[in-house]
Amino acid sequence: MRILSLLPAATDIVAELGRLADLVGRTHECDWPPEVASVPVVTASGLPPDLSSREISTAAHHQGSAIYALDTDLLTDLAPDLILTQDLCEVCAVSYTRVTSTVRALDTGPRVLSLEPRTLPEVLATITTVGDALGAGDVATARVATLHHRLTEVRRRVADRPRPRVAAIEWLDPLWPAGHWVPEQITLAGGDPVLAAPGQHTTPITPEALAAADPDIVLLMPCGFPPSRTAEEFDRRVAPWPALPSPWILDGPAYFNRPGPRVVRGVEVLAQVLHGLDFALTPSEAHRAP
Repeated sequence: MRILSLLPAATDIVAELGRLADLVGRTHECDWPPEVASVPVVTASGLPPDLSSREISTAAHHQGSAIYALDTDLLTDLAPDLILTQDLCEVCAVSYTRVTSTVRALDTGPRVLSLEPRTLPEVLATITTVGDALGAGDVATARVATLHHRLTEVRRRVADRPRPRVAAIEWLDPLWPAGHWVPEQITLAGGDPVLAAPGQHTTPITPEALAAADPDIVLLMPCGFPPSRTAEEFDRRVAPWPALPSPWILDGPAYFNRPGPRVVRGVEVLAQVLHGLDFALTPSEAHRAP
């Protein structure tokens, strides 16, 4: 089967299921595992690379998923049997509506599968969904069972520990709390999430609202930003930062922004950040802001 992934999380899932050899196309943001570097890229960003968080937010508000260019000629040439996309966030990837409109114009008719999880159980369920679509249901069942086992182990290790109040921020300007599955990640890691509930699609908040939530720990995990970019954005922020504990900078794209199997590693990362448990955390996964 020829697979085209228009969602980084979907590419993660294809890798988890051992089907990277069937991946014929990907987005410019699909950067894991490293082997995908040789796979043709069918999307591009329509934004300059040096925009600030505020400028990106403004552009996304006005353009939505139009900030992504889709190479329909290359998509046609790749002749996929299955296209994996999403309709959860207008600015996270090419939208399901746009993809289906493109597919209707093709001579062939690939199946379009939209992945739209909002909670952690739904994230894991997408692995099964993709596995079934690929005829790899048994592999998916085994992989999901392993991921559940890892979550159970984290839950066991944090069970009797005090639960700090945790604020997770997925965008810096404006300040935007991390919702959807992130509150569940925090809870499983032994924290008490503030500012967002499981499955919630959040809205921007003020620095005063962040301070009023009185978190013990603040996590910075901007959508699409590697830790180095997050540190740069935090340093050049315009709005004054509330009088709060020094925040942790996390690898948002790897473990928190994308609804794929690596959210489980995100829970392990949080368990070490919140409670000092040893999950072999590296500085690139989490470190304190200067």
